[in-house]
Amino acid sequence: MYHGFTVTVVFPAYNEASYIRKAVEDFLASGVVDEIVVVDNNSQDATAQEASRAGARVVTETRQGYGYALRRGLREATGDLIILAEPDGTFVGKDVFKLLAYADDFEMVCGTRTTPELIWEGANMGWFLRQGNWIVAKLLMLLYNTPSLSDCGCTMRLIHRKALERFQTQLTVGGSHFLPEMVILARKQNLRFIEIPVSYRGRVGESKITGNLKGVLRTGTRMIWLILRRRF
Repeated sequence: MYHGFTVTVVFPAYNEASYIRKAVEDFLASGVVDEIVVVDNNSQDATAQEASRAGARVVTETRQGYGYALRRGLREATGDLIILAEPDGTFVGKDVFKLLAYADDFEMVCGTRTTPELIWEGANMGWFLRQGNWIVAKLLMLLYNTPSLSDCGCTMRLIHRKALERFQTQLTVGGSHFLPEMVILARKQNLRFIEIPVSYRGRVGESKITGNLKGVLRTGTRMIWLILRRRF
């Protein structure tokens, strides 16, 4: 609990058995997280079992996709404050305090992985991916008049439950381009939100979304199309 608010962390998970337990323990170690919901998105390994043993509540989302998993997690979360993150070792559990520090003044707090000093050695954030994230984020800013954004694809973010309820039923994306839709809908509801830098480490295994050039281009194209379609 944080200042009287209960806190839920949501992890979308697909074949994350090798690190899911450490991720759950790392975020619980903060001492302010009341609940961790792991959304098992049809894993073929022991992801669900490892997460459960670490103290997480595991739910299954049979519709395959990053967006479907996060949307299920948002529906399942019981906390007043909901934090989205990844269970692959890329994010640091103590960074929940960075998000929570802004939760009194903002209804949504988005992380950015583009601060060079916070990108750890081995992180999947090379020049091309970083610049691509920045360009798409600036397009989002330009077309929707949002606060300053530099990273359109950072999972690590916090949202107040009451703020989420204002647009949750309007979420439609089930794929890897889910995060910009969340920002667009938050902007349309005039939510107060801000972007802050978070640490970004090397992940365990290869990213299912941006682990190769093809995945980066596919996700970037879908994000741009979503932004344009929603605007025009």
